[in-house]
Amino acid sequence: MPDAAPDAAPETAPETAPETVAATDGAGPPAPPRGRLAARWARLQAEAEAGMSTAEYAVGTVAACAFAAVLYRVVTGGSVVTALGDLVSSALQVLS
Repeated sequence: MPDAAPDAAPETAPETAPETVAATDGAGPPAPPRGRLAARWARLQAEAEAGMSTAEYAVGTVAACAFAAVLYRVVTGGSVVTALGDLVSSALQVLS
C-alpha cells in the first residue's frame, strides 16, 4: 500500500452533507458546496416545502370536477327537484 504524503487529507466520503471547498485563507466559513447540483440540493433541503406541484393541482382539479358532476346529477334528479318544489310551495302557503 503506497504511503500518503503527511500533509494530505484522508480520503473519506461525506455521509450526509455535500463536500465543501476549504477557505483559501483559513478565515471565515467554508465555501459553499461544489457544483451547481450540490448547491441546488442544499438549497432545496434548507427551504420548507410550500404549495402544490403541477401534478397535485391536476389531481385537485379532476376531483373538484368529479364532485361538481355528482352534485349536478343529484340536484337535477327528479326526487330532489320535487322535494325543493314542495318546500317552496309550503313556504309560500305559510306566508299567505
